[in-house]
Amino acid sequence: MLAAALLLVAVAAVVRVVDWYGDGAVPSTAASPSPSGSVASPPVLRGPVPPEVETALTLGSAEAPVTMVVFSDYQCPYCATFATEQQPVLVRDYVETGLLRLVWRDYPYLGEESVRAAVAARAAARQGDYWDYHEALYVDPDAWIAEGASTESLVRVAAEAGLDTDRFVEDMADPALREAVRADFDFGLGLGVPGTPAFLINGTAFFGAQPIERFAEQIEAASDQAD
Repeated sequence: MLAAALLLVAVAAVVRVVDWYGDGAVPSTAASPSPSGSVASPPVLRGPVPPEVETALTLGSAEAPVTMVVFSDYQCPYCATFATEQQPVLVRDYVETGLLRLVWRDYPYLGEESVRAAVAARAAARQGDYWDYHEALYVDPDAWIAEGASTESLVRVAAEAGLDTDRFVEDMADPALREAVRADFDFGLGLGVPGTPAFLINGTAFFGAQPIERFAEQIEAASDQAD
């Protein structure tokens, strides 16, 4: 999406930027969250050009009338709530009926452990198992967060998912995967995403692991506007 609506949030959020470059530098696209305040309707702003969508990190038809971009961090407990409670309902009711397409964007603002988990999930994607691995990270975060997202802990998750662990380790070491995670993060920073989970529903910003009824309202409104 080349355009995105950025809501002014009621409280300011501080994004802890990951040191991707190992020298203390931060990406030039980093943006501070919107200041406190309220508006009658959110402005629609021209955002940065998004990285190419990774097909493996999507659910649903590219022809679906509604696209929901999900910005999330694997260490975020509210993201885990969305992934394990709201997302399955959305898949059943909207993705499988052809109305909705989900597009995942990594937003690992909670640190290097989140980056490593995101890289691991993309390594699983190379074996066609992105969503199972993604779910496993959220269902049992203690299995890897307690060990600082060590390679060993992430490989154990891969083994339990039935992946080829030798290939998984090799893919995790591929710099291209870390670069892809960084590109997603830079994109979210450029949009001013204040925290996770955050969503763009046909370009309109929507924040938090809201009740499923709120997601339904937003999706159905977007669908009506797309008709």
